[in-house]
Amino acid sequence: MFPFLFVVLLSLSWRINASALPVQEFLHCLSLRSQNSSIAKLVYTQNNSSYSSVLKSAAQNFRFTTPSTPTPLAIVTPLHAFHIQAAVYCCRKHGLQVRTRSGGHDFEGLSYTSAYEVPFVVIDLVNLRSVRVNVEKATAWVESGVTVDELYDEIARKSKTLAFPAGICPTLGVGGHLSGGGYGLLFRKYGLGADNVIDARLIDVKGRILDKKSMEEDLFWAIRGGGGGTFGIVLAWKLKLVAVPANVTVFTVRKTLEQNATKLVHRWQSIAHKFPKEMYPSIAIARVNSNEDEEKMTIQASFTSMFLGSIEELIPLMEEKFPELGLVKEDCLEMSWAESNLYTSLYILRSPSETLLNRNQKSSISKTFFKAKSDFVKQPIPEPAFEGLWSKFYEDEAKSASMLFVGFGGKMDEILETEYPYPHRAGNLYTILYTVDWEEKENINSEKFMSWMRRVYNYMTPYVSQSPREAYINYRDLDIGTNKINNSKRSYAKARVWGVKYFKNNFNRLAKVFGGLFRKYGLAADNVIDARFIDVKGRVLDRKSMGEDLFWAIRGGGGGSFGIVLAWKLKLVPVPANSIAHKFPKEIHSSIAISRVNSSEEKGKMTIQASYGICGLWRENGRDS
Repeated sequence: MFPFLFVVLLSLSWRINASALPVQEFLHCLSLRSQNSSIAKLVYTQNNSSYSSVLKSAAQNFRFTTPSTPTPLAIVTPLHAFHIQAAVYCCRKHGLQVRTRSGGHDFEGLSYTSAYEVPFVVIDLVNLRSVRVNVEKATAWVESGVTVDELYDEIARKSKTLAFPAGICPTLGVGGHLSGGGYGLLFRKYGLGADNVIDARLIDVKGRILDKKSMEEDLFWAIRGGGGGTFGIVLAWKLKLVAVPANVTVFTVRKTLEQNATKLVHRWQSIAHKFPKEMYPSIAIARVNSNEDEEKMTIQASFTSMFLGSIEELIPLMEEKFPELGLVKEDCLEMSWAESNLYTSLYILRSPSETLLNRNQKSSISKTFFKAKSDFVKQPIPEPAFEGLWSKFYEDEAKSASMLFVGFGGKMDEILETEYPYPHRAGNLYTILYTVDWEEKENINSEKFMSWMRRVYNYMTPYVSQSPREAYINYRDLDIGTNKINNSKRSYAKARVWGVKYFKNNFNRLAKVFGGLFRKYGLAADNVIDARFIDVKGRVLDRKSMGEDLFWAIRGGGGGSFGIVLAWKLKLVPVPANSIAHKFPKEIHSSIAISRVNSSEEKGKMTIQASYGICGLWRENGRDS
């Protein structure tokens, strides 16, 4: 029913044509479309000496840098929007798929490789790095190649009391991160990063540049959490910045099993979601050497939090809410909000103590070989279940394994799960990120680490969300399902099996984003078949005389950009014959007003109301009425 779906939601970008021509023809097409030779310096093919280093430069999961990994025919590193438009056009023309990479943090490598043997091109947004902060309006325009650390750094340069609620991993690319939702230290106070996107500039599959107004409401909804690379290439995002104090408080308290860690974790899961929304509560679980016996291993729980307030405010709050932890003033540090992200990433992601602006930082989920999964917990897990879980961390494969619990609640409870594609809102106590990583020399036996991760995931089945077992799209996991190439007949049914795990019932709306006449006939510009046009030299041109490229550009490339269009020749489209409004007697004027209203059936829920109005002339008792 929705044949585009396996393309849209597999995040292999969009499927374009069936056949693939040699890369030389793609390059020739690029040179023609860009109208100059500058783009040649921005394209790396497999014959280029820098190809391998460019491909691996933002590859965060080294599982997908081995010789057996499918690689792109070419990597395009655009400087301008028209470079991307040219690449998209040429990929369509020559039957190539498109991968879009901003930070390279797709857990399954799908921003720079392929799960199937299909010809593809990577559009790497690494050169699109502009950040423009408007302190007075508390907004920022951010290009998709910017990393979150670069965003935070630029905000901090302009203001000590403004921030943005995105992730803590410094090398996350803004483009992919916001496309999947994006949560971090401020999400309980202000929601996800995607919840705070107020505009965007997007290039669609036809190469048109669209903003919030021109891309229509459903598409703007879909790009804010519906999955990176799914509906087009977002050039830039307009962000709503949020208020933070000049200094925040952070702490980390570590407890081992010998220090009652199991009971503390069990207690935490029942109260973390009730903490004030100004707090980010988390626990990192890992295996460590015992302090009591260096030859003995134990499990350590690191309780790490950021609080939008002072130490003096935090201590009595923790004494009231979580006295069992025993937090004292000496455990706490005050610092700026931007610094708190670095602090938290060091303790949670086990990153080395490097500066925020290093794109090559190594952690448990970047610049290493790893496998990850996610879960959402809706009911407290029993203590014995934790004890059974800890035993798995003593296995050989778990020497570099970890689990991260992040408490929900706060603002997340206030946002309806249908308001954005990311649906994991009210009802969740916390989320879990599972990771296991290994060294390059161990990669020949990578399957044993992958198997360990799957055993842990299976063990957790009774204790996490059910029907569906939910997952976070930014922690993509191909174990939970994929579609097969050229299986469009059943693509919707197959995609829904795993799509509802990421998006719940929002999957259906994502599937229908291109529904109705829009999906059947395209945009108005798609149905322009000729035009009369005055160019900069004052010549009057039609489709034939202006040439293919200029005719392509004026249909969606922006008003007034290429000249003045005098007139358009349009292709009209049929509508169903069973429409009835136009068949009413001419004495009747009918109309429908569509608006959003409060639901009369469910308090706090919005719905769509259609108000039908009819005005007519008729005779009653011999008189006109």
